[in-house]
Amino acid sequence: MAQNSRIYGVALFLLFVLGAAIVADMARLDMERNEPMPALPEPVTNNAVVALSAGGREFLISFAGLGPGKSAGDTHAKTFVYDSEEGSWREAGPVPGDVGRLASAAVAVGELAYVFGGYTVAEDGGEASMRWVHAFDPLTGQFSERQPMPVPVDDAIAVVYEERYIYLVSGWHDFGNVNLVQRYDTVTDSWTQATPTPGRAVFGHAGGIVGSSIVYCDGVAIEPHDDRRRDFVSNAECFVGLIDPDEGRRIDWRRIEPHPGKPRYRMAAAGVDDESGVIFLGGSENPYNYDGIGYDGNASAPAEDALIYKVDSGDWQQIDIAGSGTMDHRGLVFFEGGWVTVGGMVEDQQVTDEVNHYTLD
Repeated sequence: MAQNSRIYGVALFLLFVLGAAIVADMARLDMERNEPMPALPEPVTNNAVVALSAGGREFLISFAGLGPGKSAGDTHAKTFVYDSEEGSWREAGPVPGDVGRLASAAVAVGELAYVFGGYTVAEDGGEASMRWVHAFDPLTGQFSERQPMPVPVDDAIAVVYEERYIYLVSGWHDFGNVNLVQRYDTVTDSWTQATPTPGRAVFGHAGGIVGSSIVYCDGVAIEPHDDRRRDFVSNAECFVGLIDPDEGRRIDWRRIEPHPGKPRYRMAAAGVDDESGVIFLGGSENPYNYDGIGYDGNASAPAEDALIYKVDSGDWQQIDIAGSGTMDHRGLVFFEGGWVTVGGMVEDQQVTDEVNHYTLD
């Protein structure tokens, strides 16, 4: 009887190991880097990006950003539009305001792209957050001004809910981070405040939305000191926020486990409905100023993989990507059957004109 029990126990153990191996194999994700799409007209980083359908055509759009010189004078407000019908990029009119800007956010609702905020950089290094909001029509190439943000922010994340409401989560406002969640109604052209985030206020974080769940991670927080100037430090916090379907200003924020590895700065991120998760791609483990040099004085390098947080299970998975990494992104967008990054920085903080197209296996 004892011998039969041992045999039975061994059999159960082998079945458990085999089952675990099958589950691990099923859970593994790879991201394939496809043939690059046509390059941007010129290299640009820290640009807001969006993809949308309008008039039966697909558009990929880049707003503002920083050129290869990476100086204050290299900030710009250029608009680049890729039209699937033409298969090429063209330059549209600049984002209104007559000034270059960095760290804007952009999302699409219907056939319009919405561009929010950003910050300007003066020759003396002074920075100012912008409050302006504009809608862009890719069919006409025209911008229209909308109600400005109640609290101007840059380096915030923007997500769309119910194809009407846009939530701006945290971000930098002139002299410090804010934990605000500002909700814009595209129908009434009006703003309200939603439930603030419970964690440290951050900028340069990344996130996306799946259904009614907003997920965001990382970014940079402020660490004050009694005897010296404050520091900008990496933040390892991650949260999921459940939007109340009856009162969209109410968000139930819950802390979730940080992702594997060190926190990252300016990843490209987006919700993936098919995977019931949010993808976080690239970024850098060393937070940096707009020129790619870390706040610690060291040059920052891009991460070479991606991560996905599964909303249903609450699990993190790492995603392998073949090829070099990218950083300094303001969004990850779905276009022509895959996930796309537009510009950014690559190795040695070089500003790139590459438009990378990825698919999940």
